[in-house]
Amino acid sequence: MVNNESRELNAHRIRKFKLDSFVDSFISSCLVQIRKPDEDIFRLALDIAQAPARQVVYVENTPMFIRIAEGLGIRSILDTDYTSTCAKLASFGLHTGEGVVDEAG
Repeated sequence: MVNNESRELNAHRIRKFKLDSFVDSFISSCLVQIRKPDEDIFRLALDIAQAPARQVVYVENTPMFIRIAEGLGIRSILDTDYTSTCAKLASFGLHTGEGVVDEAG
C-alpha cells in the first residue's frame, strides 16, 4: 500500500479498517520521506514487495498517479466506484470476497 498520509492518519486507517490483516507492507510518505507522484516511492514499493511491476495491480483514485505507475509498467486501475473497480480487478484475474481481494485460483 502506497500513500501520502500523515503518521497519525496512516496508523488510524490501518487500525480502523484492519488493513494489516491483508496488506503485506505500507509505503507511507510520512515514514519514507518520498511522496507520490515521485516515481521513487513506486520503485521503493516494488523493491520492498520483491515483485516485478507486471505482477502488481495498483488501485488509485488520482489519474496523475495512475499515469506514473503505468509508466513504470505497473498495471493500474482508476478507482471511480466499487462496482467498476471490482470488474477491473476481475479483468486482471482477481476476484473480491467480502471486501477483500484475493488471487483467483
